[in-house]
Amino acid sequence: MKKQQLGNTDLYVSRLAFGGNVFGWTAGEKRSFELLDAFTDRGFNFIDTADVYSVWVPGNAGGESETIIGRWLRSRGNRDKVIIATKVGWEMDSTRKGLSPAYIRSAVEDSLRRLQTDYIDLYQSHKDDETVPQQEVLQTYADLIKEGKLRWIGASNFSAERLNSALEIAAKNGLPRYESLQPLYNLYDRAAFETALEAVCTEHGLGVISYFSLASGFLSGKYRSEADLDLSVRGGGIKKYLDARGLRIIDALSQTAAEADTTPATVALAWLLHRSSVTAPIVSATTTEQLLSLMEAPELVLSPEALNRLNEASAM
Repeated sequence: MKKQQLGNTDLYVSRLAFGGNVFGWTAGEKRSFELLDAFTDRGFNFIDTADVYSVWVPGNAGGESETIIGRWLRSRGNRDKVIIATKVGWEMDSTRKGLSPAYIRSAVEDSLRRLQTDYIDLYQSHKDDETVPQQEVLQTYADLIKEGKLRWIGASNFSAERLNSALEIAAKNGLPRYESLQPLYNLYDRAAFETALEAVCTEHGLGVISYFSLASGFLSGKYRSEADLDLSVRGGGIKKYLDARGLRIIDALSQTAAEADTTPATVALAWLLHRSSVTAPIVSATTTEQLLSLMEAPELVLSPEALNRLNEASAM
């Protein structure tokens, strides 16, 4: 399978990343193992998670996704064949949050233990923390890279201004820079990324790992009215997409999918992959059937007519 370089790193990743937010939430350990096996058996090698996954589930404390991935890595003995990305900074509880040097160091050790590994391929600031000088954050990452615990770093949920500032500070002080950005980006949610962030990523050669690549499942096409929102535990977050523009996008996806004999979700991912700035959209699934369909996206070539149809339907 063709891999793509992530930013200026030596990481060559599959054109899709598996999003581990479902592990320990809508997918138990047995199902998670089945999904990870199906993903990697077909040559995909990029797995994204975070320490905070899935703290929102009653009874969870956070770290459940990393723990499941760690058990899978250990049982399969394939650590050197996959690229593991995780994150730090999102609030797990009142004392575990942010990007202070002390907390980053503590969080790294916790993630390494849960993942049952001695290094993390891509460690990402899950969100910006303006209470900590960016130079201190980057210096902490520099020390952890020197210690061999991290290979590369990335950012998520940063504004264009703050991302650019972090890149300038890294260059000026000889510190490691964020080599990737994980933004909210999909066929419906285009404005935030395309307005400013995309230009920063392109100028600096950053890899882009889009999250909510299917708009929490809306772009699968199965949600066409509020009556459909009960189809998923994510239904409550989909209501905002049920407007005229959203339904126009679904119609365009459905027409294109019918022409290509595939699914609207696969087309939505293929549209992202046709953006030159995007390295690997993040996808999640809770059944191997869903996942097998999504994994067709890197091979799906959209015609100029199809791209125009989708761009016009989703025009901001």
